[in-house]
Amino acid sequence: MKHILLTGASGFVGRQILKALKARGHHVTVTQRPGKALPEGYAADRVILTGDLFAESEGFWAEALSGIDSLIHAAWYVEPGKYLDSAKNLDCVNGTLSLAKGAVAAGVTHMVGIGTCMEYRLPSDHLDVSQPLEPATLYAASKLALFQMLGHYFAKTGTGFSWCRLFYLYGEGEYPQRLVPYVRAGLARGEVVKLSAGTQLRDFLDVAEAGRQIADVIATGQQGPINICSGKAITIRALVEAIADEYGRRDLLAFGTAAIHPSDPAAVVGVSNLVRPA
Repeated sequence: MKHILLTGASGFVGRQILKALKARGHHVTVTQRPGKALPEGYAADRVILTGDLFAESEGFWAEALSGIDSLIHAAWYVEPGKYLDSAKNLDCVNGTLSLAKGAVAAGVTHMVGIGTCMEYRLPSDHLDVSQPLEPATLYAASKLALFQMLGHYFAKTGTGFSWCRLFYLYGEGEYPQRLVPYVRAGLARGEVVKLSAGTQLRDFLDVAEAGRQIADVIATGQQGPINICSGKAITIRALVEAIADEYGRRDLLAFGTAAIHPSDPAAVVGVSNLVRPA
């Protein structure tokens, strides 16, 4: 088994990566802010404290990563309603570059970065990793720029590089205003749930499965861009109706009472290229 350093272990995706890694017997070190703790039910083997991991130097990371085999960098600024066009994305890029240089200095053999399906040119119902890239927000542009910079940087080193592009995740720890928890909360209270027409095609994946897929990348060492997705297209309407059927309350779904945002793509569906362990 490997010794892995995981950033962002308290986050929506990071905690599921941690869970999957521990289930496979890996030794996992996580970064953590002073005074903060992992969510209940999650545990790491070791903790590295940092007030702001994106402000740490290459030297800090070279020391922190000593003895680490693989690095999974799941931390990023993702404050709901603000992160898409926040200048803090630039801080995340700069901080990640210091982290990457520290990883090379420490002799880390594999770095896994976390990207987004929004790096692709949208809309598309067939997003394989060869599709054109054309981000529409500062967040997605920052992720894409980092992917390209790190790809060139690591190519000249002995460190392998993987880039996991996340599609539409749902599940444990999700922000309450996102689609699935919003629908579930409204149905549980017996309230009408206001929705768009729901015609948009999406690739939805349980975040726990996303964590397992990223753990697979550690197991196989697969490099380059990797779509973390289901590979299945479903309309938002069909997803919401399936949730409502669990409650027996399709009557509470008010489709067409909320507008589709002008920037919301008509289709975002991935083609999986993930190699699963034998």
